[in-house]
Amino acid sequence: MKTLKYISLRAFAIAALALVFAMPAKAQMTDNGYANIDWQFNFPLSNHFADKASGWGMNFEGGYFLTSNFALGGFLAYHSNHEYFSRQTLPVGESGSLNTDQQHTVFQLPFGLATRYAWNRGGAFQPYVGVKLGAQYAQLKSTFNAFETNKDTWGFYVSPEIGFNVYPWAYGPGLHFAAYYSYGTNKGDLFTYSVDGVNNLGLRIGIAF
Repeated sequence: MKTLKYISLRAFAIAALALVFAMPAKAQMTDNGYANIDWQFNFPLSNHFADKASGWGMNFEGGYFLTSNFALGGFLAYHSNHEYFSRQTLPVGESGSLNTDQQHTVFQLPFGLATRYAWNRGGAFQPYVGVKLGAQYAQLKSTFNAFETNKDTWGFYVSPEIGFNVYPWAYGPGLHFAAYYSYGTNKGDLFTYSVDGVNNLGLRIGIAF
């Protein structure tokens, strides 16, 4: 968990440095291109495995406006949620059992196509709506004592999003704010726990190029 947290902090620090060094550049990366680098916070919705909200995630997105308002691009994101479970007896194998407490983790890695419809392009305030579609790798993991067990799953991913870019400076990149819902069809069983779909509500704050 600490490693993932450090990766998120380092990635966001790199993005902040990019903001500083890019100040002399144009407000957007090209007349028709865009990119966002975000820190994200999510709220799992009854995933029944690790339902605690967390800010251990990042989102990377870029695309090109095919028309004056509609853009098509790609995205890659990751997020990790954790939840502690107190001591209980769990079945192991055909006739065994294990009495222990657990730390559950759900790690999500969605990637694929990103679409966006934006208004007021070229202005200081640029609202948009978008949808992300693709695949999602998810890992369910239980850590207990000095051991762990996990389950790797793949599923289809869809995520509608609303947000806006703000360009407070005449030159340089701007700020990105977004709210999203995401759903992955990932399924998996671990001990007595069963996950059938991974749902989240989330917020993103980052840098807009």
